[in-house]
Amino acid sequence: MGLLIKITIVVLFIGLVISLTSSFVFLLKDAQSQKKRSLYALGIRIILAALLMGTIFYGLSTGHLGSNAPWDKKISREQLNQATETTN
Repeated sequence: MGLLIKITIVVLFIGLVISLTSSFVFLLKDAQSQKKRSLYALGIRIILAALLMGTIFYGLSTGHLGSNAPWDKKISREQLNQATETTN
């Protein structure tokens, strides 16, 4: 399940970049016309961003995604008790 969430995040991110690029191209090409392709690309980008944030939130809340950063290490009760005993 964790791999599926990671693949979904990568696909959504690539979709965001493609939507951003297409919106920029439409903005340059349709500068003098009344076409709204840039606006539609913006709407797609907003939907993809919301899906991406929802997927990341779901992965973090279920435990399928996590952080291995040094400042995010979990401290057990025993380690906390040992640390307080050594300071007292």
